[in-house]
Amino acid sequence: MSIEFSKPLSATETSIPGVVLFDLPVHGDNRGWFKENWQREKMLALTLPDFKPVQNNVSFNEKAGTTRGIHAEPWDKFISVATGRIFGAWVDLRQGPTFGNVFTATLDASQAIFIPRGVGNAFQTLEDNTAYTYLVNDHWSADAQGQYTFLNLADETAAIQWPIPLSQAELSDKDKAHPRLSQVSPMPPRMTLVLGANGQLGKALREAYKDDPFVEFAGREEFDLTADEAFDSRNWKNYDTVINAAAYTAVDTAESPDGRKAAWQTNVSGVARLARLAVKHDLTLVHVSSDYVFDGTAELHTEDEEFSPLGVYGQTKAAGDAIVSVVPKHYIVRASWVIGEGNNFVRTMAKLAAAGVKPAVVNDQTGRLTFAVDIAESIRHLLDSGAEYGTYNLSSEGSTQSWAEIAADVFEIAGASREDVSGVSTAEYFRDKDAAPRPLQSTLDLRKITAAGFIPPHAADRLTASLQ
Repeated sequence: MSIEFSKPLSATETSIPGVVLFDLPVHGDNRGWFKENWQREKMLALTLPDFKPVQNNVSFNEKAGTTRGIHAEPWDKFISVATGRIFGAWVDLRQGPTFGNVFTATLDASQAIFIPRGVGNAFQTLEDNTAYTYLVNDHWSADAQGQYTFLNLADETAAIQWPIPLSQAELSDKDKAHPRLSQVSPMPPRMTLVLGANGQLGKALREAYKDDPFVEFAGREEFDLTADEAFDSRNWKNYDTVINAAAYTAVDTAESPDGRKAAWQTNVSGVARLARLAVKHDLTLVHVSSDYVFDGTAELHTEDEEFSPLGVYGQTKAAGDAIVSVVPKHYIVRASWVIGEGNNFVRTMAKLAAAGVKPAVVNDQTGRLTFAVDIAESIRHLLDSGAEYGTYNLSSEGSTQSWAEIAADVFEIAGASREDVSGVSTAEYFRDKDAAPRPLQSTLDLRKITAAGFIPPHAADRLTASLQ
């Protein structure tokens, strides 16, 4: 008589963040059984990170009681049992508040567990002829062994209750010599690299991450997007995120022959190199965009509006956005009318107000200011919260204004009269000047980033604070 049985795929979170225990789909009858040991699509739907395994290893253990570990390796692992049964023990050896957390479980061939980088892995076989198999997302090398973190199997703090006492188990001399938890140097997290760290946004990112020792900053002198050698200057296995705050932003100069080449070299060719790097090393790429990717005919620009740039700068930013959008793990933060440290529109108007100058300011371009500090904070929020990858509009909250209305606000805050600012059309302002075309309407829809949990400050509050 034929007997059939089946068990569905399920996932269970554990006491160690990122460690997920899976019950695997097993189908069988009187002949034996078949299991789906690795099914990417279904497992991703059950919280497994898309960790892109590149190597499959098998540890065969002849006798029950064989005990191996505790090893924390510099890559992620998806562990299962091919034959037999094991008692598994995992200890969080990553730097952070969960350092030392322990999780144990008995696994047979119908289960698997995902172990993130830096979590110590150990097992003890409970049956003879047990095969322990694992997928990893980096290739083993002798150099990588120097990045391992070890913990003694008998550590009193972890206090793992081994089914077979270690005095009766089969251990290697190396595993016996591993340090106790109090002597373990935690495995540090992978680094975040901020490019363009000396610009307006770069300086704001320096401030946002000033207390994070795992964020590295590089100005153009340390990392030039246009130089091939810059991309060979780092071991990218030590990074997990690149924030690109570098860009060619000389809107008018970009219309010149030399400026056009420079804009395309930085905003497109350099970004393409970053995108290839991110795909190759499974990095999260954060990129900053501009309202100039649109022609300014829409009253409110959404994230999914088709590109329609008017000038060279906008064309290069649109091309860069298109490139970054194909990176699996990416955030594009699209901002308008950026105000940061150094010379900017707000400071210029404040100086004119103090000097008693009565300027004519463009009054037919409308939008909202975006302060560099808010771009930096929004980037940190998206990364820290694990928001869905994609494009997010960002500006200050508040009413749409013209440049002339914003200038009048600055004059009023500075103690001058709003009436000192007069309006002029874009066409009149740029008459007889070599200038790039500007989008007339630049207001960005903020609903997506607000839904992601980042609430942009009101423009009036930011403007007042920036002038104090």
